[in-house]
Amino acid sequence: MSTLIRNIGELVTNEPGVGEGPLGVLRDAALVLDGGAVAWVGSTADAPEADEVLDAAGRAVLPGFVDSHAHLVFAGERAEEFAARMSGQPYKAGGIRTTVARTRAAGDDELRANVRRLVDEMARQGTTTVECKSGYGLDVEQEERAVRIAAEIVDEVTFLGAHVVPAEYADDPQGYVRLVSGEMLAACAPHARWIDVFCERGAFDADQAREVLQAGIKAGLLPRVHANQLGEGPGVRLAVELGAASADHCTFLGDADVDALASSETVATLLPGVEFSTRQPYPDARRLIDAGVTVALASDCNPGSCYSSSMAFCIAVAVRDMRMTPDEAVWAATAGGARALRRTDVGRLGEGARADVLVLDAPSRVHLAYRPGVPQVAAVFKAGVRV
Repeated sequence: MSTLIRNIGELVTNEPGVGEGPLGVLRDAALVLDGGAVAWVGSTADAPEADEVLDAAGRAVLPGFVDSHAHLVFAGERAEEFAARMSGQPYKAGGIRTTVARTRAAGDDELRANVRRLVDEMARQGTTTVECKSGYGLDVEQEERAVRIAAEIVDEVTFLGAHVVPAEYADDPQGYVRLVSGEMLAACAPHARWIDVFCERGAFDADQAREVLQAGIKAGLLPRVHANQLGEGPGVRLAVELGAASADHCTFLGDADVDALASSETVATLLPGVEFSTRQPYPDARRLIDAGVTVALASDCNPGSCYSSSMAFCIAVAVRDMRMTPDEAVWAATAGGARALRRTDVGRLGEGARADVLVLDAPSRVHLAYRPGVPQVAAVFKAGVRV
């Protein structure tokens, strides 16, 4: 059935040719959803008939959020670790191994239920496209299970066998790199579109990360990189070198890193919830945007460094603490996330786009940052179906 959403006070299309400014904003607008896609966009006065009608009553309407970085296949939680950090202990990537042990011990149904719970939680907050990584199994059987379960539920699946070196390979990290690049990759590639690596001190160095990513590319997967989260390092430049869709975190950047991103198509995906949860410095989004870098925002929902699934929260933090304007943050959480996933069907509300729609219980997209922590979702549609 077709659905007409009418009397939209402010419609963000992310199509500059359709409306005002970079967000392509239309006033007193209407939208027709049909067959899972946007069939028509224009003024309420010119709107065609449809099978169902939703009166937006002056509310703002946006594309559904595109969360291009999340870790959802896990068991357990790490609240005590969070409390310790808030008491002054520094964040270290080693906490990942705690989740690995619990995830390995969990059954398929438990893991599947947790992914569904979090994806539903995201949808209720306006997120309609979700990327999900493996990385809490770290052996062939467990990593294959993770990407297989994720592929049942989410839009985009990433193989992240190179998250950290598991305990059983502590004395042979290069042996683990060979496993990830060989048998593990062969088992996981059929269920994934992307390959990722945590290129960071305490995880994988540049040579190890390059070996894993090049093996993934040879197997037909597209690269993305966890880069420059804990300090300056080679991750961003490696991402650009290999044509990665995104370099994620980008917390500590030198001039060469910013220049490399600005001269490439690699998206800098910023994850402000992580800095909020770890008390690390926030990425300098203003510096990146002013240099011409394409910036996305994502949640990095995971049980350790950021147990939040709220893209609205990420927008508010990015505006308050990362010097983004409200419009830049909204674009980064929608169209920016789509760029990071190399998707053209989501993150926008032009004709032919997937009918992923967020109706705010507010008159303007600015309220996402203006009223942080306040539930503001009036309705969400994914592929034209209200969720």
